Amino acid sequence: MSATPAATSLVPEVDQLLQRLGVPRAAYSGGSLQVRSPITGEAIGAVPEASPAHATAAIGRAHAAFQVWRDVPAPRRGELVRLLGEELRAAKADLGLLVTIEAGKIPSEGLGEVQEMIDICDFAVGLSRQLYGLTIATERPGHRMMETWHPLGVCGVISAFNFPVAVWSWNAALALVCGDSVVWKPSEKTPLTALATHAIAQRAVARFNAAGGGAPEGLLELLIGQRDIGEELVDDARVPVLSATGSTAMGRAVGPRLAARFARGILELGGNNAAIVAPTADLDLALRGIAFAAMGTAGQRCTTLRRLFVHESIYDQLVPQLAKVYANVQVGDPRAAGTLVGPLIDRQAFDGMQKALEHSRALGATVHGGGRVEGIGGADAHYVRPALVELKAHEGPALHETFAPILYVVRYSTLDEAIAMNNAVGAGLSSSIFTLNVREAEQFMSAAGSDCGIANVNIGPSGAEIGGAFGGEKETGGGREAGSDSWKAYMRRATNTINYSTALPLAQGVTFDV
Repeated sequence: MSATPAATSLVPEVDQLLQRLGVPRAAYSGGSLQVRSPITGEAIGAVPEASPAHATAAIGRAHAAFQVWRDVPAPRRGELVRLLGEELRAAKADLGLLVTIEAGKIPSEGLGEVQEMIDICDFAVGLSRQLYGLTIATERPGHRMMETWHPLGVCGVISAFNFPVAVWSWNAALALVCGDSVVWKPSEKTPLTALATHAIAQRAVARFNAAGGGAPEGLLELLIGQRDIGEELVDDARVPVLSATGSTAMGRAVGPRLAARFARGILELGGNNAAIVAPTADLDLALRGIAFAAMGTAGQRCTTLRRLFVHESIYDQLVPQLAKVYANVQVGDPRAAGTLVGPLIDRQAFDGMQKALEHSRALGATVHGGGRVEGIGGADAHYVRPALVELKAHEGPALHETFAPILYVVRYSTLDEAIAMNNAVGAGLSSSIFTLNVREAEQFMSAAGSDCGIANVNIGPSGAEIGGAFGGEKETGGGREAGSDSWKAYMRRATNTINYSTALPLAQGVTFDV
């Protein structure tokens, strides 16, 4: 089934949205960067691009802002983030719709992304009073030892198209309460949502300063541009921490350059995520969990379910049901009622999907779906039926991430075999198991189980909450955002020893009398 969109142009609606969100027309018209909506394929904006010189100046303003902001008490910094959350609440409907139009997400996912921004603001406000250090036992009498945490500097953020605004908020909310300034380079595929978010943030800053808050100019900078702008953030010594979301190939380019100047990298890279369906699984629950994880956001999440290992005893029961779901899920304009799968972001994504399916067929796989859905949007809009690929072995394209709605299905006989296949890829982001057997669940989550940063039981690998640290191992980069103690990535630690005695004992019994 497919949903047919309205034939009207999106341009007037986008203009009205951006005006309501406070973005000046000069920021999205007359520029060199053409912005297209994946819903219709039409151009909906022309954004002026920053030059490397602009980037250098923006980083300079952010560095100067940091030197002021670091002296503002952390609870006061939290007040700015609280106001940002308020402004996001007020703009949620409009910003969520803009995410739908620019990234192609269904409305609940667009609104959900903005809600995630609100949630991380709430989290960060509480955190602003909990930037705790430790008191450390010392071997020297009359001394006290402790650790303190200090703001680090400019935080660079490079985000991807699939979560065009949430990733910025994960970093910015924490960086701001930690005392850092932020410079953001969004995906060139989704700059309009970034412009809108920046306008929302500036309203929060204005309210904060009107109440005597003291947020300096340059605290939040936005740079729209191509790869060369991202490289400025990667290479500038005034940016001590950089969060970069994208492909593993991007991470391979970014990581060594950050390491060369000893900068911190929060790398959120590829995710070739798997789920195991064990013999005791609640199959109805598994079916629903698999469907969202594999088809949500048209397979364009870093946590999308891409590999499914089904026990041989239930394979013939589950997989035909799953194929039926795939055949009947509604593909179409994400704004249409009932649509669950919207468009791919562009032609490049479509071509990559078709190439992976051709490779699968060459291996003798049975492919359900995967073809282009015609009659929706224009020639530059790319709608596809999600593909369910039954592979004879865990091989070929299943070993590599394709950023599209392809789910590879493979039989397994023992849990050890399934866990080995789960771990047999470069990426290590997310994973899950569907089982009612506590031993299987615990083995999957143990040190000998999944090697991913996220390991779930009886839910899919997709759909993380901000309360838990998000990120993965191996070729996923090792970075963590939100949750737990991830705030420490945005601060520097100092160990302090205070002598309040009249003696001067040295550690480890060393003597040095003069």
